[in-house]
Formats: sequence, C-alpha cells, structure tokens
Amino acid sequence: MRIDQLNVALRARSQWEAMELGTALVRRHAGAIWKPWLLVTLPMFALLNLAGWWLDAFWLSALLMWWLKPAFERIPLYVISRGAFGAEPSTRETLRAQWSWGWHGLLAHLTWRRLSPARSLLMPVDLLEGGDASARGARRNALGSASYGHATLLTWTCWHFEKMLQLAGIALVFMFVPVDLLPESLRAAWSLIGTDTPAWASIGLNLLPCVAMTLIGPFYSGAGFGLYLNRRTQLEAWDVEIAFRRLRERLARAAPMLALLLALLAPVALPLHAQEAETTESEAKAEVVATPETVFGRSDADVAGFRQAAARAYEDPQLGSERTVTSWQRKPKETTDSKPIEFPNLPFAALGKIFAFISESILWIALGVLVVILALTARWWLPWLPWLRGSGTRSKREAVAPVQHEALQLPDVLPPDILGSARRLWREGKQRHALALLYRASVDVLSERAEVVLPPGATEAQCLRAARRMPQEADRILFASMVRTWQYAAYAGRLPSQHEFDTLLDDLQRQFRWPA
Repeated sequence: MRIDQLNVALRARSQWEAMELGTALVRRHAGAIWKPWLLVTLPMFALLNLAGWWLDAFWLSALLMWWLKPAFERIPLYVISRGAFGAEPSTRETLRAQWSWGWHGLLAHLTWRRLSPARSLLMPVDLLEGGDASARGARRNALGSASYGHATLLTWTCWHFEKMLQLAGIALVFMFVPVDLLPESLRAAWSLIGTDTPAWASIGLNLLPCVAMTLIGPFYSGAGFGLYLNRRTQLEAWDVEIAFRRLRERLARAAPMLALLLALLAPVALPLHAQEAETTESEAKAEVVATPETVFGRSDADVAGFRQAAARAYEDPQLGSERTVTSWQRKPKETTDSKPIEFPNLPFAALGKIFAFISESILWIALGVLVVILALTARWWLPWLPWLRGSGTRSKREAVAPVQHEALQLPDVLPPDILGSARRLWREGKQRHALALLYRASVDVLSERAEVVLPPGATEAQCLRAARRMPQEADRILFASMVRTWQYAAYAGRLPSQHEFDTLLDDLQRQFRWPA
C-alpha cells in the first residue's frame, strides 16, 4: 500500500468527519460504483425472484437478497480503496475482481459475521489486508476498539434510511390515487397481502428493498471505509509518514544544488574562517593577560584607593542610590496540618450522622421530584381546587353548560312531508338534523333523475360525480349547493342563517317538486 499516492487530505479526524470523508469518496467515484453494482444486483434479483416464483416463496427471494448484501458491498469497497490512491478501476476490472478478491473474508461475513453491527468497519480488514486468521483477529480488535460504537450507529442509521425509503415507495404509489378512490384502493391493496398475493405484487414488494439497498448500500460501505482509514491514520501515523516522505523528496531534489553551492563558496569561506580563528585567539590571549598591572600601567597601583573612589561614586544619589518598591502580591494560602477526623469513642454516633445526612438528601430529592410532578400535572388537578384559583372561575365554569353534540346519522326512511319536518327540526334547535334530512332526500332525487344506484355509504364526492348525469343543469347546480351546505354544517360547524335556510327550502321545493 503506497500511502504517498493517496489523493485525499490524510490527517487524524473525528469519527463523524471520517464517515463524511467516506461518503465523499463514494460521491467522487459514483459512476465507477453504481455501474458494476447494477450489473451484479439486477441479474441476481431477477434470478432469485424467478426461483421464488417457481417455489411459490417470494419471501425467500427477499430474504436471500438481503442476506447477500455483504457480497454486493464489496463493489464500492473495491472501487474507493483503489480510487483513494488515484487508481480508479473500470467497470470491467471491478467485475473481474469480484471473482478473485477476498473469498475467505466474504464467507465469514456471509455466515457468522453477517449480523455484526460493525461490518462496514471490519470488512476492509479481511478484504484489503489479508493475512492469517490470528493476524486478522488482532487487527480487528485494534481497529474496532475506538470506532465500534460509531460503526454500530452507522449500521443502525442506514437500516432506518432503507426502511424509510421502502415506506416512501409504497406511499408514492398511493400519492397518484385520487382522494375519492383512496379508501377503495387501500382496501384492495390490503386484500392483496395474503396467501393469494399475485406474482406482480410480490415482485413489486421485493423490488422496494432492492432499490433502497442500491441507494444506501454504497454510502454505508464508504462511511465504514472512512472509519477504517481514519483508524489506520491514528494508529500508524500515516499523516506524519507522508510529511517525512515529502520532505525527503524535496531534499533529494535540492541536494545537487546544495552540493554545487558549497563547492563554489568553499574557497571564500576558508580565508574568512582562518581570519576569524586568529581574531578569536588574540582575544583569548588578551583576556588571559588582563591583570591590574596592565590595566593601571604599573605594578604598584593603589588598589585600595581605587576601591574607595568606587564606593564614593556609588554613594552619589544619581548613581548608586537605593529605593524601596512596593507592589501587591497574592497572599499565599496558610498551610495547616491536616488532621484526620476523630470520631468519638462511640462509633454509632458517626454512623448516625452519616445515615441522617443520607436520609435528608433522599428526602430533599423526593420533594423536588414531587414538585416537578405536581407542576407537570397541574392542568388536571388544579381545577378541583377552587381555593387556589378563586371561586369565581369555578362558578363561571359551572354556570356555562357544556356543549353536547348528539350523534348525527342520515335518516334511512324519509317522512312524507320533507319540508315540514325540516322546518320543525330547525325550530327545535336541531339544525344539523334538518340539513341531514334535506341532504338525504336530495340523494333520492339524484338516484331517480340520474338513473344511478349509489352504493351504501356513498360519500359526498361520489354523489357529486353521479350528479353529472342529471339531465338538467339547474338540478346539478342545486344539488351541488345542497351538498356544500350540508358539508359546511356537518364537518365545519358552519350553519346557514335563517334567511339562507328558507331560500334553500324554496329552491328545493321549486326544483325538486316537493310538496309544501
């Protein structure tokens, strides 16, 4: 492995940044990854589903496709492990390498290591490094010691992404179904799930996890390779080794120039060096012979008088005066001899104090928890304590009668006097019941004039679509107005005014020829 050929900025990263590096490598080599991936997974998907069709066990096809994921994940691992060193393989090279690359490691990951949560981190050890079983085990322990948790979290996150994509694919089908037909479509789809599920539905359900695996699988392998690369950088100091190698290369390129420069400067440097050596030798000799006789020029120099003169010079306030400088400094802590705590002669006294301290702490903690619980549940128990909130609020609440909604159901049998019954219900305060009666009678007129048979429990939208078959446009407009008034009252709580209600009754009587 020539680490000096790496085309990524190699340095010690955090685990999250290392996973992002792996996904960036996948995006860089996307074409070289997904082409061989599709060329391998699509024929395998078709072959497994044909076998499931023949055995009448499509669930077995989906299970085997999921179980073979480690074999498919070798494709992005092979591409990015070569592409990171500047040698991106072609599609043919990647497909050819799958037959002769790391079968011993693949068998382990398809059997006892299939459910390992750190498969993305440990698979490069088996497929890229090789070696005997004991060496690979030691390498897995060394690489996975500090990154096992992050690799497990990566597996868990990618699994959730795949499941969400599968659910999104199912929801995408029903997004194109009209809202009015959605309940029937859901019932039809639910009826397909069972023992008599058609083959096309089973193949479609098996295709969704295959598509999700195709989208997420390469990124999962790439993030695991990023963790593997980061752990090797941390353990083997690849970044430091690369820096030294590059420094050696720069020095090797500059060595001829340095040799030539030294050869040119050698004649000039030797005389200068000799002159500096003579100067240094003379100065050393001068230091050696520097005696009081040489300083004062004679041997009987008055050394005592010189010292007195020097002392008088220091007494001058401009030369040798002394002064006191005051500054603030932090006061050092007083060191006291630490003495061990002496308990009284009776050991039960000390134990009692400790037990009392622990009991008091537990009581305060319980009190705090009780206060938090009371604060969170105040909206349920506070209305029952009027002396805390004031009796006025409680009395006002009791004075206001609660709103009661009666169960509303369309009548099965219409009365002979529809308009009179509707007016009576309206005067009794049962406005929604009155509108329900009018809507039910209008549906009967629709069935009669449009010559259609509506199914039991037909929705308003189905009735409106059936109303398009009514021959007269005035009938269609009036029926749509009746449906709109009924929907506002039944679902939005918006009742028409008295004038609007009377106008609606007059229009229904005139157009539908109901007796007054």
